[in-house]
Amino acid sequence: MDFSNPLFHIPLGSGSLFIIVGLFQLKFPPKKINNLYGYRTSKAMLNQDRWNFAQKYSSIQLIKIGFLLALSSLFSILYQPKKEIAVVISIALLLTSIITLVLKVEKAIDSKFKEE
Repeated sequence: MDFSNPLFHIPLGSGSLFIIVGLFQLKFPPKKINNLYGYRTSKAMLNQDRWNFAQKYSSIQLIKIGFLLALSSLFSILYQPKKEIAVVISIALLLTSIITLVLKVEKAIDSKFKEE
């Protein structure tokens, strides 16, 4: 197995970082709406209830997506493309993970606070 394969270390490193950040944010969520720390979108920052929900939900989702992203690095055992292709696939996995996170959290906010 080639540990220098970007298809191994980019998803593993990114997934591990997602897990660490998710755990940190779950343990130490931002208490008040701010522009520095936490899950910050216009929907999440509308009021304190939305903010609190978004922080907890996004942390849990970030941990789950981090595990999936890290797990996807095992794909590099079966498929070892050229370095350039591996980088493109890895970046695509990372971007897909981020987009999935945002879409899931925004949908959950809409679902929980649909009466507002």
